[in-house]
Amino acid sequence: MTRYLAIFLTCARACLVRDMTFRANFILECVTSLGWMSMNLAFYLLIFQFTPEIGRGTGWSREPFFAFVATGLLINSIVQALFMPSAEELTEMVRSGGLDAVLVQPLDAQFMLSMHRVDFSSFANGFVGLGLLAWAVPRLDQPPSLLAWLLYPLLVLCGVAILYGLVIMLAAATILMGRNQSLYDFWFYLTNFSRYPAEIYAGPWGGPIRTVCTFVIPILLVVNVPARVIAQPLEGRAWGLVAAAVVAAIVSLVVSRFVFQAALAKYRSASS
Repeated sequence: MTRYLAIFLTCARACLVRDMTFRANFILECVTSLGWMSMNLAFYLLIFQFTPEIGRGTGWSREPFFAFVATGLLINSIVQALFMPSAEELTEMVRSGGLDAVLVQPLDAQFMLSMHRVDFSSFANGFVGLGLLAWAVPRLDQPPSLLAWLLYPLLVLCGVAILYGLVIMLAAATILMGRNQSLYDFWFYLTNFSRYPAEIYAGPWGGPIRTVCTFVIPILLVVNVPARVIAQPLEGRAWGLVAAAVVAAIVSLVVSRFVFQAALAKYRSASS
């Protein structure tokens, strides 16, 4: 474990040096990301001028909803900074034969292929999320309990684990197909469902979406569960959601590992 941590820190340092070599580009990426987030927050503020909460009777009024948004920013910034850059490179590595060089190294291939690149500019949204959470939580009608604060970081990690599992399975598809840019587009389409509370997915159309995105592809558990723990009272149904998020995280990691190893077993060198 210490060896892999040292390797990750070395890769992260190299990425930071590269980013600081092109400071103007790094700053522009941060500003672009913050600008996009600012427009989203302005849109949400506009919505709350016309309605007291997102969904009637859901409890997602302005402050709880902004705690929800902050949680989503934290989780997605971690995934987009640590895992997505490496996964996006995989298509070119498969095409050019760069994957061969990774597979002959005395290291776990999944580790190297998913964590050798770090995009530090993606952490900008995470800092916005921390600030937004610090603003929203003191304004909640009922402050979070100590237990809620203890569960919150665990559930954030569970959300990261679920998304990491999805990234790894998309990486496995890259190995099998050679090119799957459309599947990475599918990643962003799918994660859009996690940007809103699960309660809005109701009715003849929303109900099936909620079922699929909770029990088949547990994308609705990623943000909803940690945000609910911190923004709403921790009682009743909330405990079932906490258990579901933990189980989904473990299953996502196990299944993605199996799928990735199966894809590597079918990989043929670019030179063959």
